[in-house]
Amino acid sequence: MKFIRENLVVGFMLFALFLGAGNIIFPPLLGQQAGEHILIAMAGFLITGVGLPLIGVITVAKSGGDLHELSSKVNPLFGIIFTSVIYLSIGPFFAIPRTAAVSYEIGIKAPFLSKSLAESPLPLFITTLIFFAITLYLAFNPTKIVDRIGKILTPALLLIILALAVKSVLTPLGPIGEAQGGYQTSPFFESFVQGYLTMDVLAALVFGIVIIQALNGRGLTEKTEQIKVIIFSGVVAALGLAFVYVSLAYIGVTSTSVIGFHSDGGVIIAEATKALFGKAGSFILAATIILACLTTAVGLLSANASFFNKLFPRISYQFFLIVFTLLSLGIANFGLESIISYSLPVLLAVYPIAIVLMLLALFANYFQHSSLVYGLPLVVTAAISIYDGIKTMGFEINLYENILSHLPLYEQSIGWLIPAFVATGIAWMIHNVKNKYRNA
Repeated sequence: MKFIRENLVVGFMLFALFLGAGNIIFPPLLGQQAGEHILIAMAGFLITGVGLPLIGVITVAKSGGDLHELSSKVNPLFGIIFTSVIYLSIGPFFAIPRTAAVSYEIGIKAPFLSKSLAESPLPLFITTLIFFAITLYLAFNPTKIVDRIGKILTPALLLIILALAVKSVLTPLGPIGEAQGGYQTSPFFESFVQGYLTMDVLAALVFGIVIIQALNGRGLTEKTEQIKVIIFSGVVAALGLAFVYVSLAYIGVTSTSVIGFHSDGGVIIAEATKALFGKAGSFILAATIILACLTTAVGLLSANASFFNKLFPRISYQFFLIVFTLLSLGIANFGLESIISYSLPVLLAVYPIAIVLMLLALFANYFQHSSLVYGLPLVVTAAISIYDGIKTMGFEINLYENILSHLPLYEQSIGWLIPAFVATGIAWMIHNVKNKYRNA
């Protein structure tokens, strides 16, 4: 009980770091689209939105919280390039600006601004300027993040989401709607891919360093104890995320008869909250979105500055914080729609590679961290996922497309899955044969 009591705040911190804008927007959208297939759809979404991030936290904890060190076991150059891409993707290029843009769109613009004022770029600039000023302040001393986030922001965030969940159960908006689009025929795989949009697997690979810094600040420096705390924190965060996802998906699946169908999860949650709470709903939603986005932005900013400070030790952590904050501020002012559109190809290309690396690292002791067993599945995965990203940008190679179209699950956007498993099996057998002849 003492262990739980002392480390629950770390679990709350990790939960808050994970719970960003996408985590609140995508579940109600999934609920509306899944309709009567909501249970199957939630199973797929929880795998990529909860299960895989938990595995990621455990994997990174076992490797000492360092994604660079973990990915360098494949190849030193791959380690630098891949880790940098991951950090920048969920950092100043995509995820951090998205937190500020979503805070503005749903927390400020939708409930509080008139149409004429919303068309001006000034409110977005002012909102993002204040948002990033607070983010920079909280991230400037990473050893205090546990206290600031785990003890203050997270309980407030949980209370707001709990209020939404309880109200939606006690007074449901309406009956469960009908499935739409891909959820009519393959709800599991459709929601599995939708889980990519949370970017939580990528976040799991970098939050380890934030947790370890926080634990070091609390005087907990022994690696075995750190791993125990991080795994416990991961379980707490996973349970929290599962609760949030199920609650918000339930709001979405019961909302269609009242607010109609929408293709924007932000609109769904905004309209549903207004229907549940009336005028007070706008304030509840604004507080939820802003708190969720702020906590995630703090964690991502701190993780990025820590990584690049380690990569370039002559440049201070504080300098990287300031540079990444200013970069995020600039990109955020392009608006949410632009950020999502240019981040999607990179996400489709990188996400499968991250999943395969994470799963290989979890079982690396069985193949002695062989570069071959790491490398072959990752090359095969990259050959498919990078093309998926390129195709999203409008560039299609007919011959290559015809070849890939024969892969299992390719139409479900998971064409990399089976080839990755096959490549792992082949590489593992080659590795065992080499060891057998080497030891003979």
